[in-house]
Amino acid sequence: MKTVAERFLTYVKHHTTSDEASASFPSTKSQLSFGDFLAKECEEIGLQNVSKNQHGYVTAVLPGNVTGAPVIGFIAHMDTSPDASGENVKPNIVEQYSGGSIALNGSSLTPEEFPVLSEYIGQDIITSDGTTLLGADDKAGIAEILAAMEYLQLHPEIPHGDLKIAFTPDEEIGRGVDYFDTAAFGADFAYTMDGGRIGELEYENFNAARAIIRISGRNVHPGTAKNVMVNAALIGTEIASLLPERETPAKTSGYEGFFHLCSFEGNVTSATLTYIIRDFDKEAFEYRKNLLRLLVERKNIQYPDAIELELRDEYYNMSSQLTEHMEIVELAKQAMQDCGVTPIVQPIRGGTDGARLSYMGLPCPNIFAGGHNFHSTHEFIPIPSMEQAVRVIIRIAQLGAELKQ
Repeated sequence: MKTVAERFLTYVKHHTTSDEASASFPSTKSQLSFGDFLAKECEEIGLQNVSKNQHGYVTAVLPGNVTGAPVIGFIAHMDTSPDASGENVKPNIVEQYSGGSIALNGSSLTPEEFPVLSEYIGQDIITSDGTTLLGADDKAGIAEILAAMEYLQLHPEIPHGDLKIAFTPDEEIGRGVDYFDTAAFGADFAYTMDGGRIGELEYENFNAARAIIRISGRNVHPGTAKNVMVNAALIGTEIASLLPERETPAKTSGYEGFFHLCSFEGNVTSATLTYIIRDFDKEAFEYRKNLLRLLVERKNIQYPDAIELELRDEYYNMSSQLTEHMEIVELAKQAMQDCGVTPIVQPIRGGTDGARLSYMGLPCPNIFAGGHNFHSTHEFIPIPSMEQAVRVIIRIAQLGAELKQ
């Protein structure tokens, strides 16, 4: 049997960065290739009904050995974030981390900058080489699910109902379940293994929208520009400066929402600003979107018809869908406690496939995968955290076998 760390070290070497600019689904062909690889992994450990469909979804079943139990799903995503390079990932194992700085290529991981490191002294930690992200978000989740399925397959004495697994593409760009068929998947409820540090258990997440602001300017020679030039880049800075300066990711936490300027490209002739808008409260979420609409409307009066706003919702807070299914949150909490893991119940300052799946009729809280500093070259994951995630999956399957439909 492969260890969860062995699986993970293999998976992160697959380049699966998603691409928001792509019109295809999945957005990159490399995800399809990784899906083929994972389908073979599923077959090798004896899972049944292994499938990879035209949209890249990989699904499989571990048949139950008890009757009358609910069907439980476990889900993780194959893509990595485009926020940092995911190509040529070179994982590095720090054995029995002794504290202090971990040298990377061109930078370092230090407890001064990342105090959480001090919680893992004495543990084996996996980092990237510092030039790419690591990919624990969410290849750790994939490794944990498959390690747990293999263990259950090799230990038929452990009772469990039917277990369904799914690996999805394009989660990082908000498209992960665009074509996911929840009815065909056939689970009564599921868990995404897509959280951060050990113990995280989440059933609340942001309401999310994305805004693209396109500005058209007028360029002339600067020596004769008075009352003629319209500088698109400057208009962009004016719009950015009108949004609340303290409502950004760097200045908010907990249940506080924000406006996040993801990119700003432009010159005198044209400029494009891309924002994501986040808030847990639905009314505050709508207020944020309306504020941006109002700012663009007023700027279009100042600069007639120069600005175009494209605004679309991406996903919503799954808490409203899970309030009637809190028993599955309690099931995960009990599983963690049985495995010696202290549950950390908190809102996700982000989103998962589970948020959208919950609105599609598949209640789907989120469980830790064990990593830290996702989407960055400082990403790392302690191996014991992955091992505990495997144990939690197995225990959820056991506890599920005690439930009756």
